[in-house]
Amino acid sequence: MADVLLVYWSGTGNTEIMAEKIKEGLEASGVSVDYRTVDAVEPSEVSGFDKIVFGCPSMGVETLEEDEFEPFFEEVEGELAGKKVAIFGSYGWGEGEWMDAWVDRVKDSGADLYETGLKINSTPSSEEEDECFQFGEGFGKY
Repeated sequence: MADVLLVYWSGTGNTEIMAEKIKEGLEASGVSVDYRTVDAVEPSEVSGFDKIVFGCPSMGVETLEEDEFEPFFEEVEGELAGKKVAIFGSYGWGEGEWMDAWVDRVKDSGADLYETGLKINSTPSSEEEDECFQFGEGFGKY
C-alpha cells in the first residue's frame, strides 16, 4: 500500500497543477503516493493512511467545494486524530480566508498539521510550482 494518500478536487485545473507538483515532491522524498480525485476515494479508505494530503480550491464565499469535497471531508474529519495531514488549494479572490478556516478544522480534528496549508492565487507560476514540489517533498520527510 502507498505511504501517502493525496486526494483533491479541482474545478479549473489550478488545484490539479498543485496536486501534480506536490505528488512529484512526495515521490522525490522517497514515499509512494496513492493519487486520486475525491470522487475516486471512499471515505472509509482514509483511516488506512497515516499521512494524507487534501487539496481543494476556495469556492463561493470562501468555502471548500460543496458538492463533493466538503461532504467527503466532513465524513473523514473524525478519523484524522493523530495522523499527519497537509492541505493545499488555489483561490481566485479575497485573501484566501478559506484556508485559515480549513487549518482550524484540521487542528481541531486532532491531526498533526504540516506547516499551515499551501494556498496559491489562480494558476501557479513556475516559482509557485516549485513551492508545491518543495511542500510535497517536505511533507514526505515529515
